[in-house]
Parts: sequence; structure tokens; C-alpha cells
Amino acid sequence: MYEKEVEIPESVQVEVEGGTVKVSGAKGTLERNFRGLFSIKIEKSDKKIKVISESGIRKSKAVVGSIIAHIKNMFHGVTEGYSAKLKVIYSHFPATVKVGDRKVLIQNFLGEKIPRISKIVGDDTKVEVKGADVIVSGTDIEAVGQTAANMEQATRIRKHDRKVFQDGIYITKKPKGK
Repeated sequence: MYEKEVEIPESVQVEVEGGTVKVSGAKGTLERNFRGLFSIKIEKSDKKIKVISESGIRKSKAVVGSIIAHIKNMFHGVTEGYSAKLKVIYSHFPATVKVGDRKVLIQNFLGEKIPRISKIVGDDTKVEVKGADVIVSGTDIEAVGQTAANMEQATRIRKHDRKVFQDGIYITKKPKGK
């Protein structure tokens, strides 16, 4: 038997039902399902959450540690939030970035007529464009990171020398987990 616990911050409300953890705070609400992982139980006591594994094998210990890390990231997300910064770089054609309905349009990239489209992941993820800087913010670290990665991948250059064509949107600051 192996168990770990994490203390619940003052400004956070937590609900645990089966393997689902719902965390609410000042910035919003996050919910995550941890069911079906190595017969692991999640229990809430007064000011702590316990993650208990029936077996003490190495893989189940690793899963317990991962669940604790996810819960800590949820706490940080609903209290402070996460942000990633990206930079729009161009040398050949002036690319413009516009935020549409749950997507980001990258226009005039390498002089292309059709805009490249990047998906915004998550319901509460926000994208701001300030000149050559793009800021992605939200409560879910995975949604913020995936949205930033989608923008970087949308401007990936193929069939050209990357040393010559360095245009694109590049991540300059990643969201850090707790």
C-alpha cells in the first residue's frame, strides 16, 4: 500500500466523487477524471487530499505522484492561472495574427494567400495579440500549453531551408507546473 497527500489551499474548494476531482477557485473551475488507473483511490479529508494505491509496485507509485502533480497544477490554475508567451518573427513577408472564434488566423505567412489556422484548446483559454507578442492565458496548464504548441506547429516551415526561412511563431515562455 502506498499513499501521498496534498494540502488544500485556503481559497480553493474541492469535490471528490469516485475518481473525479473538481477544483474551484477565484479564476474558475477545473474538473479531471482519474478513474481506471491501477486501482487508485482519491479521498478528501478536512484540509487534505489523499491518493492511495493498493499495491506498492513502482508503476502505481509513479501514477500516484502524477495524480498529485495534476492536482497541484489544478490548484495553481484556479488561484493564479497560467500563461505562455510567443513571438511572431518574420523576415520575408509581414505576417499578421488575428484571433477569431476559438481559432487563431495567421495571415500572409511567407506570402501565402490562404491563412494558416491554429485551434484554441479549452473553454477558458484566452489569446491576446500585442504587436509581435502573443500571450496565451487560462486556468488549465494543458490547454494553455497545447494552444501555444498549435500556433507554433501551424507556422512550421516545410520544403525550405530553416536556416534561411526563420519566419514563424515561436514559444518564448512556457507555462510552468507546480
